[in-house]
Amino acid sequence: MIAELVSSALGLALYLNTLSADFCYDDSRAIKTNQDLLPETPWTHIFYNDFWGTLLTHSGSHKSYRPLCTLSFRLNHAIGGLNPWSYHLVNVLLHAAVTGLFTSFSRILLGDGYWTFMAGLMFASHPIHTEAVAGIVGRADVGASLFFLLSLLCYIKHCSTRGYSARTWGWFLGTGLCAGCSMLWKEQGVTVLAVSAVYDVFVFHKLKMKQILPTIYKRKNLSLFLSISLLTFWGTSLLGARLYWMGNKPPSFSNSDNPAADSDSLLARTLTFSYLPTKNLWLLLCPDTLSFDWSMDAVPLLKTICDWRNLHTVAFYTGLLLLAYYGLKSPSVERVCNGKAVTNGRQNANGHSCPSEVEYRNSEIKPSFASKVENGIKNNASQRTQLPSTENIVVLSLSLLIIPFVPATNLFFYVGFVIAERVLYIPSMGFCLLITVGARALYVKVQKRFLKSLIFYATATLIVFYGLKTVIRNGDWQNEEMLYRSGIKVNPAKAWGNLGNVLKSQSKISEAESAYRNALYYRSNMADMLYNLGLLLQENSRFAEALHYYKLAIGSRPTLASAYLNTGIILMNQGKTEEARRTFLKCSEIPDENLKDPHAHKSSVTSCLYNMGKLYHEQGHYEGSLMDYDVWLDLVCEYSLSSCVIHLPLHNHYPQALVREAYMRLSKLPEAEHWYMESLRSKTDHIPAHLTYGKLLALTGRKSEAEKFFLKAIELDPTKGNCYMHYGQFLLEDARLIEAAEMAKKAAELDSTEFDVVFNAAHMLRQASLNEAAEKYYDLAAKLRPNYPAALMNLGAILHLNGRLQKAEANYLRALQLKPDDVITQSNLRKLWNIMEKQGLKTSKT
Repeated sequence: MIAELVSSALGLALYLNTLSADFCYDDSRAIKTNQDLLPETPWTHIFYNDFWGTLLTHSGSHKSYRPLCTLSFRLNHAIGGLNPWSYHLVNVLLHAAVTGLFTSFSRILLGDGYWTFMAGLMFASHPIHTEAVAGIVGRADVGASLFFLLSLLCYIKHCSTRGYSARTWGWFLGTGLCAGCSMLWKEQGVTVLAVSAVYDVFVFHKLKMKQILPTIYKRKNLSLFLSISLLTFWGTSLLGARLYWMGNKPPSFSNSDNPAADSDSLLARTLTFSYLPTKNLWLLLCPDTLSFDWSMDAVPLLKTICDWRNLHTVAFYTGLLLLAYYGLKSPSVERVCNGKAVTNGRQNANGHSCPSEVEYRNSEIKPSFASKVENGIKNNASQRTQLPSTENIVVLSLSLLIIPFVPATNLFFYVGFVIAERVLYIPSMGFCLLITVGARALYVKVQKRFLKSLIFYATATLIVFYGLKTVIRNGDWQNEEMLYRSGIKVNPAKAWGNLGNVLKSQSKISEAESAYRNALYYRSNMADMLYNLGLLLQENSRFAEALHYYKLAIGSRPTLASAYLNTGIILMNQGKTEEARRTFLKCSEIPDENLKDPHAHKSSVTSCLYNMGKLYHEQGHYEGSLMDYDVWLDLVCEYSLSSCVIHLPLHNHYPQALVREAYMRLSKLPEAEHWYMESLRSKTDHIPAHLTYGKLLALTGRKSEAEKFFLKAIELDPTKGNCYMHYGQFLLEDARLIEAAEMAKKAAELDSTEFDVVFNAAHMLRQASLNEAAEKYYDLAAKLRPNYPAALMNLGAILHLNGRLQKAEANYLRALQLKPDDVITQSNLRKLWNIMEKQGLKTSKT
């Protein structure tokens, strides 16, 4: 147990510096924005949604069905909320547990000597594991590995007890259950059943390829045949159930996720897919250059036979075939000494000598088990003393390296990545065993003590360097900025683009813009980066440039609803109402089929419909019929009844009559409340839902309940001025004028660039008789929209009340230039002139 404990301790110690790390990269979507983790969401949703919270049968689903991993995230969330420390702690503890189990498995193959210790330390320290352990979403791979090893160890127990113990089928049941759990952590976990079959055939029974068919034909080893048949049946059942559960459809990915899969050239696809395993093996051998993402052009396509990288492919498959031949050929002699394997009469792996008696010869048809036992089952005492030969371990190591990697090879179906380091977590077990058994074989073969020491210390040095690289690489996973900067060398387009998002969140606007432009320099057709750059420019009032990039984004991805939404908003603010309406309408018609994030798409479409309703309503100037408003209402209700309830009355320019009209159109208030509750259950942290339900409750006279929902909205995001504004409106209608004014000031301070917030804040302050403060915000509103007559008229009115008569006159006149027939402004101006004339002030009339 010492080797297991020390290896686990090393695995734990090397990753202690990840405990202070933040959520990074895919962690945001899998954890921070995943509704399946919230306590308000029924936990059963986990078993119907994919890893990212999208319905598994949806056409845009990633089809990554990992409910046990998601369930572990939910438990983390229940205990520690969104504190990343607890999530990282679980990952590190799981890695330590997997390391201990792997070391225990290595002991079965290598014995009690220091080579088992070496294998465990190598696995604990290998840098290829950093993404799986330091990145929280990598828990899927680590958790799958835990049950992978448990399943394999159960099967080894099944083999050793088969034929003489009633518990043997209990161990087989454990094999099947752990294999199922491994698959429910991550898909590749099911491959443990194939590895178990390899162990049974080539390690436990020591059969050679040429012996397998005769053994089946002559019906020898019926217990072996039964076990393999049951493994096959269980594996087929698990795969069939999973295929059915995900809707019998494979996932779809964008061309940037896996460029080779999207290539029209069969030659390019064949050469690239053949080369990628070579690249993955190099990452295992020399993990010097690691990256958070290998998509896009990180690994350029191999398009011709003349590409020099084809030499790597040839060398890789040649070496693989030679290793397989070595492992499957018949060695001359194999014997056992004190529980240690010895080959060809040489000293055993741990340096001990032994007598020369021969226990069995592999050249014989019979495998190494006593012939007196029924069905070829080996005597238990003999089984405990004998270790597998080097050739047996090579075969098993190759199966551990290759079989779990097969789903990532694009051989049976296309995958959504080029290279993913965390996918190598399970295959690295086979790699560590291969390196260890190779070093052991060299150690046994050489005679000079100097060479033996050199081999031993070289292996130990490799482990030390691996450990140092792991600690250094963990530093890149401390936060997203460090992670993305570390990936610029490998995948500059993706790294610069993601870095731009981080810099923007830090308010480093010029640096963020530069990062976006760097990303587009390397890959000019990235719709997300074009959109993000447009959004940055829009937020900095560079509207013409923003429109340019939004149009490029739409050209690159015609289904990008958020680009249509912001394009329409800019056009609407520029007074191009007809063009804005067409843009919103086109956005509303985009289906969510095959989209990566249907939730975000639906949110953008609903916002487009909302803004279209706002556009219709503003064109009506609050006068005349509700015909245009009805058009919008029909559209949004046709799209989603719950969207009507959530998104309708969020703009303070809608009078209460229109709100009541909308609810009446939804089969009156009780049914509206029902659909609101359904919507809230699906997204419990949706701020507009809380605000709207508060308004609905206020309409029905349940004011104390309503106030709780307004306060909850503020609690969800205390930086959003709109939340304070809605609460202030509620307080104003409840005649709590001073409290309403306080909320209005808070809202205007937080959203000082939002016209609607500032304008309504000024209105509330005036109603609370805080005229000086009202003047300040009416003035700010007029500066935000200098050509909006209502803003100028209201500024004139407050200046009028505050005795600033000449400034009031100037604003009234400007408002009348924009809207000459406004009766209220004309009346106010006449009253102002009367006062000015009485005070002897000069007016523009005179």
